[in-house]
Amino acid sequence: MMSVDSPLHVYAKKTQLAAQKLAILSTAAKNQAIVAIAQALASAKDEIISANVADCQAAAVEGIAKPLYKRLQLDEHKLRDAIAGVQDVGKLPDPVGAVQIHRELDTGLILKRITCPLGVLGVIFEARPEAAIQIVSLAIKSGNGVILKGGKEATRSCEAIVKAIKLGLSQTAVNPDAVQLLTTREETLELLKLDKYVDLIIPRGSNSFVRFVQENTRIPVLGHADGICHAYIDKAADIEKAISITVDAKTNYPAACNAIETLLIHSSIAATFLPKVAAALGELNVELRGDERSREILQDMAVATEKDWETEYSDLILSIKMVDSLEEAIAHINDYGSKHTDAIVTEDVEAAETFLALVNAAGVYHNCSTRFADGFRYGFGAEVGISTQQMPPRGPVGLEGLVTYKYQMTGDGHVVATYSGADAKPLTHRDL
Repeated sequence: MMSVDSPLHVYAKKTQLAAQKLAILSTAAKNQAIVAIAQALASAKDEIISANVADCQAAAVEGIAKPLYKRLQLDEHKLRDAIAGVQDVGKLPDPVGAVQIHRELDTGLILKRITCPLGVLGVIFEARPEAAIQIVSLAIKSGNGVILKGGKEATRSCEAIVKAIKLGLSQTAVNPDAVQLLTTREETLELLKLDKYVDLIIPRGSNSFVRFVQENTRIPVLGHADGICHAYIDKAADIEKAISITVDAKTNYPAACNAIETLLIHSSIAATFLPKVAAALGELNVELRGDERSREILQDMAVATEKDWETEYSDLILSIKMVDSLEEAIAHINDYGSKHTDAIVTEDVEAAETFLALVNAAGVYHNCSTRFADGFRYGFGAEVGISTQQMPPRGPVGLEGLVTYKYQMTGDGHVVATYSGADAKPLTHRDL
């Protein structure tokens, strides 16, 4: 059992206390802190990029997987975009203090349901260091403290980022203790036991990693394991539109969890569409793996096996399957998909509506790339992660996913006895 005075226990206690004060800060004070974070990150640009270069060099020596290496890289362009995301979060409405219910139960007895912060977030992520920037900005805006644990491959980058963030916060009403960074695997295991201080765990990483977190903590977990996304090219698809969407969804950023891994093609257009899309993908060095029927059209494709349908490649590899109907496509997606994001390309509105209604995923798209599944593109400013769970929050999780609510009631000596028994007074239940 972890000692109550262990370093992590002390950090967590400090974060909780800082979060309690952050929870009641005004919108203006939180926005000022967001501005200070953005300015501090911009001022520390050279230090952050140098730290990332060192991380990347060390990762290359250790033979890090190519998709993970791409996620690890934080160049000037990525950093600039991340800082812009921080600034965008500052412009968003404050999710805290919204009155969802305002109801009179009786004269002088008023019920309100009001949004409030969750408390302390524990966010564990692999590689992508700019995630730390997104997460902190969302946490501060939503009034939450946050304990970050980046992957070991990104330690230098995360340290430089959090150092800048804490320096920025030190000039504001937000206590820098609201943000903590862990750097060792042992601390990750301890973090999962801190149910007294941490209110939500958000893991961002591989399927096995997310499942490990879910199975080793009593703290609620929000996240997604696999990103097995599909594009279905319907018999009524516009061919050129379908090619453009497929190429973008696979190659724009193949390491992303919202890139497609399987392409489903209606058999009636396969002979026309498949050679064209294969040529376009081939120019970008995409390896294709096809089922038996699609290989009758493109005989030089590698063979797709059952394992391919359930694999997140995170690389320039795409599995292809021919289907005979919209229903067959939907069934395949619901069998093998990860409930992340799936798209249909079709000019048939009825087919699109059926697909959007029946595919069980956090994101269902018509005639657009799955790569749009992103908190920044949704206008959330940024995201702490993507949730594929059935219960909300679902999909890209921004500010609204980081608040809960509480019921507040105000009376004037009211007691339940007045409203029970033979002479019970009726409650008015009048919305105000």
